[in-house]
Amino acid sequence: MKNWWKAIAVILVLYAIVGGLLTDVPAMPILNETIRNLYFHVTMWFAMMTLLIISGVYSIKFISGLKIEDDIVASQAVNIGMLLGFLGLATGMIWARFTWGAWWVSDPKLNGAAITMLAYMAYLILRNSMDDEYKRAKVAAVYNIFAFVMMIVFIWVLPRMEGVDSLHPGQGGNPGFDVYDLNSNMRLVFYPAIIGWTLLGVWILQIKIRMEKLQLKLIYGNDFGRQEGINEGILDDNKLAKTIENED
Repeated sequence: MKNWWKAIAVILVLYAIVGGLLTDVPAMPILNETIRNLYFHVTMWFAMMTLLIISGVYSIKFISGLKIEDDIVASQAVNIGMLLGFLGLATGMIWARFTWGAWWVSDPKLNGAAITMLAYMAYLILRNSMDDEYKRAKVAAVYNIFAFVMMIVFIWVLPRMEGVDSLHPGQGGNPGFDVYDLNSNMRLVFYPAIIGWTLLGVWILQIKIRMEKLQLKLIYGNDFGRQEGINEGILDDNKLAKTIENED
């Protein structure tokens, strides 16, 4: 049963949702019941980070090997990572509204997250601005590595620098969740939730990759996947135009 991990992904996500809503949580001042959002907001961002790491690795692979399949993985990983990122932002804004009193505050990590999302949105816009498959893949791979470095800097480095104040736990002098309120009951849901959302993201990524490859094969036929064909620029929009004309 080679798809056992997909069953585990579904089970863990369902377990995280049900456990996140129904299990007991510590009675903390200010946070109160909103601490349940830890099971969703933080875990989705862990899954997003995993997918963006995959994307960055495959962009490096594309630059070194110039295989269009690597570009497909990199681009689709960004798409799924962005979906999880926006879900993480949405749940984070809800959490901020009930704990900090506003949907958005001037917090280094929040601002860094916004900059990261904008950087990857620019990546998607950049890809859609070019028609040539090979040129788009090369430019996008270089930019994707740049965007990944920006994410590390704005989300993990700057908020932890000395003298930078942040409302997030574990930064700006605030104790982390594991220090004062992530008890054993919460860990039983939190860690499986990270695994579940990550596996679900990878599963969706696999589906998107297969769909993209099928689409390219329908357009380019046997030329798709030939390394020499890619280097010679065979994958162009002329074949797409001819395909559309034939269908008409």
